[in-house]
Amino acid sequence: MTLSERNIAQLRDLLRRPDTDGTRYEVLEPLAQGGMGEVYVARDRLLDRRVALKVVRGLESGPGLDERLDAEAKTLARLEHPSIVPIYDVGRLPDGRAFYAMKLVEGKTLESAAEVAERVNDRLRLFARLCEVVAFAHERGVIHRDLKPQNVMVGPFGELYVLDFGVAKTFRAERTDEPIAGGAASASDTRAGSVIGTPEYMPPEQAAGRSAEVDSRSDVFALGRILTFLAAGSPREERAASLPSPLRSILHKATAEDPAHRYGSALDLGRDVLQFLDGDRPSAHRETWIEWLRRHAERHQTVLWLIAAYLALRVAILWSTGR
Repeated sequence: MTLSERNIAQLRDLLRRPDTDGTRYEVLEPLAQGGMGEVYVARDRLLDRRVALKVVRGLESGPGLDERLDAEAKTLARLEHPSIVPIYDVGRLPDGRAFYAMKLVEGKTLESAAEVAERVNDRLRLFARLCEVVAFAHERGVIHRDLKPQNVMVGPFGELYVLDFGVAKTFRAERTDEPIAGGAASASDTRAGSVIGTPEYMPPEQAAGRSAEVDSRSDVFALGRILTFLAAGSPREERAASLPSPLRSILHKATAEDPAHRYGSALDLGRDVLQFLDGDRPSAHRETWIEWLRRHAERHQTVLWLIAAYLALRVAILWSTGR
């Protein structure tokens, strides 16, 4: 008797499905897969609520992956922010695999939400909020290293969440090149020559495996690529050619090849985007005198229309009285 491909797939799923017998969790359905683990929708029997359960892959469990999952949980635990998913529990399942339970986030990825948002300005304001969350993580000594639209969720009421800190790098606030023991990425991930991240959103120093050079400005680069995606529909630089010149200047600075030429912080990048949205000159843009005139004309067009109407009325009165 031979097993069909369907039978083999079912057996593989059974092997991968976490054993939660005797725990407070009941696995309901698979939710997502990551580089080192799988996420399931589960029910917390004690509190009668649905949670997300992240577990090391069933067929690949080992000390290295368990260590990484534990480190990711500790990284999330130090980032107490409304837009970073909170950790509820951590431990080992009866089958020996490491797990952690967290808030179940419902909504759409930023990639899907951008397709629904008709106005570019709405997407850019969402992006400015994303910059604030990333800046908070940097202040707490955490570099994400894999920022992309798929790792950002937008809830049904506009909630914003940054997900997947599995390859994050932790550092001491006073020295960004000094990792903290127990950071989310293992030593094998951060050694020289190791490449971690998503190519389309990865800065040059990260793509080249120069892990010692990866700092908060590396996340700024990824944010710049996300901004390009939100404004132009693709993270590729050539798609930004049709964007307004102030916005192109912001993108150029955020994604500069040399980290020293990028924004010093994610917060500075977000502020420049808000400056652009409010009709002010972003710090990254050197405008021409024609752009200056146009910008001020657009900002004060109501006053200009009133002055024009008054002058037209005066001319009409003088013309009629002078006849």
